[in-house]
Amino acid sequence: MILEGNEQGKILLNIARGAISRTLRISHVPMAIDENMPWLLKPGATFVTLTQEGMLRGCIGSLYASNPLIEDVRNNAISAALYDPRFKPVAADELDAVDVEVSLLSELQPLSFNNEVEALAQLRPNIDGVVFEYKHYRSTFLPQVWEMLPQPRQFLAKLKSKAGLSEYFWSDGIKLSYYTATKWRETDYFNEEHLYG
Repeated sequence: MILEGNEQGKILLNIARGAISRTLRISHVPMAIDENMPWLLKPGATFVTLTQEGMLRGCIGSLYASNPLIEDVRNNAISAALYDPRFKPVAADELDAVDVEVSLLSELQPLSFNNEVEALAQLRPNIDGVVFEYKHYRSTFLPQVWEMLPQPRQFLAKLKSKAGLSEYFWSDGIKLSYYTATKWRETDYFNEEHLYG
């Protein structure tokens, strides 16, 4: 069965919230999901992002499709809620105020460049997520981060900073890869009465 993108989104959001709810021992009434649908069992790489009053509350994900999509979403949802080291764990009494977003990533593609100017010229604002790598330093920004950092130079500078390096750092040993993402947010469905059933 081939599902429309919006239907896929509803299912993935439901899986994510359901995983967090079960872990926090909160009652959750899920929509009916056939967990054996072939597309859920294929390997998938996802990020689950949690926000509260418009502010980031947790974000954990996978860059490589090594687990079945359904497992990847569940694991990343629980990790985003409880194990993002930047935030205290989400408490059961605040989950209702937390909005869930699921991003499904494409396969990583390497960028080829000789210097930072060439690298910056290849970044596509509002389209690409980017992975930065240098020795043991590594970071990534999802495509939606362009909304806050719209200029390629600023985007790359903050990516270096996130990895633990100076924003002005450059080396021939830097590797950059890009990916695209299809994202679904619970807030996109607020006008629909039955997101969860």
